[in-house]
Amino acid sequence: MNNEVFELFFAMLSLGTLGFGLVVLFARIFKVKNLLVEVQKIALPLAALITTTAMLGSLYFSEIVNYVPCRLCWYQRSAMYPLAILLIVANFKKFRFTKHIAVLLASIGGAISTYHWFLERFPDLDAGVCDAKLPCSIVWFENFGFVTLAFMAFTAFFTTIVLVTIRTNDK
Repeated sequence: MNNEVFELFFAMLSLGTLGFGLVVLFARIFKVKNLLVEVQKIALPLAALITTTAMLGSLYFSEIVNYVPCRLCWYQRSAMYPLAILLIVANFKKFRFTKHIAVLLASIGGAISTYHWFLERFPDLDAGVCDAKLPCSIVWFENFGFVTLAFMAFTAFFTTIVLVTIRTNDK
């Protein structure tokens, strides 16, 4: 398979993840209890799957396809990688502050990925964070006119926050 197939696959997976996250968020807002009860049963494993897929996807694009990560990509990875490991481990062992740490990491990563996505569209927004040799405004690929690596990271962080906070029986 060529690289474009993987780019399209991850873009579609990202849109599906975002759609699911929005459905669950609206179900929370409008108190659709039947859906929330069912989602709550799989929330933590699904959050672990989403973050692990995002982590492996980022490694695929940087290590196999050789898309060199910019500074903001590294900041997003510094939130995503420990988040994936935390959520995998949390499926087997309960920790007291799992939800708080997961929301903190996902919020930081989500804020960075949102800024990164806007920076790809409006390079003048750079506040001196990016390297001149490898600017953060480089778009390695784009599908559907807006889905980039930064957007994919945002969808993973957003949906993780939605899923992790739906779990009311965690401390």
